[in-house]
Amino acid sequence: MSVPRLKTALDAGAVSLPADGRIAVFRPRAGTDLSVLPKDRVHVIQGFKPDHDAFAALGFDTGAVPEGSYAAALVFLPRAKAAAHGLMAQAMALTGGGPVVVDGQKTDGVESLLKDCRKRAEVGEVVSKAHGKLFAVTGGDFSDWTASERTIEGGFVTAPGLFSADGPDPGSQALVAVLPNNLPKRMADLGAGWGYLAHAILERDGVDELHLIEAEHVALACARRNVTDPRARFHWADATRFTPSEPLDAVVTNPPFHTGRSAEPALGKSFIAAAARMLKPSGTLWLVANRHLPYEAEARADFADLQELAAVRGFKILRATRPRRPARGR
Repeated sequence: MSVPRLKTALDAGAVSLPADGRIAVFRPRAGTDLSVLPKDRVHVIQGFKPDHDAFAALGFDTGAVPEGSYAAALVFLPRAKAAAHGLMAQAMALTGGGPVVVDGQKTDGVESLLKDCRKRAEVGEVVSKAHGKLFAVTGGDFSDWTASERTIEGGFVTAPGLFSADGPDPGSQALVAVLPNNLPKRMADLGAGWGYLAHAILERDGVDELHLIEAEHVALACARRNVTDPRARFHWADATRFTPSEPLDAVVTNPPFHTGRSAEPALGKSFIAAAARMLKPSGTLWLVANRHLPYEAEARADFADLQELAAVRGFKILRATRPRRPARGR
């Protein structure tokens, strides 16, 4: 993924960056071309582990959270409006009023954000290209946009932009409803989010150890607040690449199935394959998915036995047992 708007803006002088000082780059996705920026001054701030690792592998100074202050910032717009506002407030505060360059697609709400910024700050020339916009913001008070954690029903802590931030996902609730009262000793929650499934698992009997594996740094921070049981182990990691220290007895997951606005069933399939690699030969996978997602073929390829336990509210609950060895070379 290139950033034609950024190069166009810098080449045309529509956006200028300070000659000295660090530049914070918030939430770029893997594959985003940052070669137009001075690499030795860039601090990539990316809390999604696969994207974080991609920039670290390229030699960028990369972190999950900001560190200190910056001379300028570049914000790649997330879809969630509250999360976008939070990044803007954070970037403006850390730069002492900008410049903060915003780059986003129309489908991610960049036009709405542009209008909002114009009401409270100085906005420079707008570069429109490739179905998106880029502009620089200077000055203004954005403190009321600061993102904050919220407490939802059940006392759970969530944050803007997280999956099911307003309450437990119906799919996860459906999965909890069919889990047995007595569970295996060593378990994992793949894509644990802010911890709803993990919290429910640890209320069952039999569990000695539960690994919460979550790629989104903010989500995992919330999970630490929501799951305080000493049997919980927290891992900021890509669930599709994580390897436990010892094979597990069981895995539970409500896997993601979207990249941006597009459905990507391959994501869920990769979670199934990862679970098969993590489990003992006698291990069990419990999975919830939207009914239309074609996960059964993958599950049958990776496990000897597959059963649909329930179908409720547009979801299906699958239980797969006895992972195949080897897992097809993956």
